[in-house]
Amino acid sequence: MNMLQGVTIGQYYPLDSQIHKMDARFKIGMIFIYVIALFTASGPFAYSLLALFALAVIALSKIPFKIILKGLKPILWIIGFTLILHTFSTKEGFIVWQWSRFSIYSGGIVRGIMMGFRLILLLSITSLLTLTTTPIDLTDGLEVLLSPFKKLGLPAHELAMMMTIALRFVPTLIEEADKIIKAQTARGADFESGGFIARAKSLIPILVPLFISAFRRADDLAMAMEARCYRGGENRTKMKELKSGKRDYLGLSVMVLVFLLMLTLRITGFDSWQAWL
Repeated sequence: MNMLQGVTIGQYYPLDSQIHKMDARFKIGMIFIYVIALFTASGPFAYSLLALFALAVIALSKIPFKIILKGLKPILWIIGFTLILHTFSTKEGFIVWQWSRFSIYSGGIVRGIMMGFRLILLLSITSLLTLTTTPIDLTDGLEVLLSPFKKLGLPAHELAMMMTIALRFVPTLIEEADKIIKAQTARGADFESGGFIARAKSLIPILVPLFISAFRRADDLAMAMEARCYRGGENRTKMKELKSGKRDYLGLSVMVLVFLLMLTLRITGFDSWQAWL
């Protein structure tokens, strides 16, 4: 249950860095391109370049590295499951270990490591978006990027607002869940012992009050917005307009070059993971 305290998505870490000063629209675009580049990468060399790029961005953001590592704790079990799944399901390369019908190939180990590494890079770089962008800037950036879809009837402002509120309430709900766990533990509840089914059943006393609290917070927020005559969308003015500069265009250009490099490596097959078996 302590892993709940390690979630960093939705939290803003105020600092004076070049990444914090970037336009939210460009940061969202760069994150989107990075994710595509990450799924385009085809081998260890490509993943190494993407890892170096992520480390460079983290260094520029001045976010303590321990904060990023803290955010990886909740997905350690997912990384382990991914590694085991690919290790036993991929039948390429040479046999490393075999017992009865079970066998592990070198290709399964390599592919499992790469998929786990992909998850680490994915969460590390995406968590920087909320760590370096205020909720207001994030909402405005999403609204601007979704505005072309208004012609198709998409409520850009409402959708951006819902996505931002959802991200903003992640730390709040985690804090609420932690309080409920401590309260239930003080009353004698046991969340650690027993098998998988027993632990799943023990979550019910946590989930029920957590959902009730979430609905109550949502209702209070809706009433507060209505009481303040909040009307989003058309004719809505902003106290701070998003402004782009040279650093934004430079960052986006570098990200596009990284994506093109990943695409070139994949098309040419120069860095195929099978070649490392």
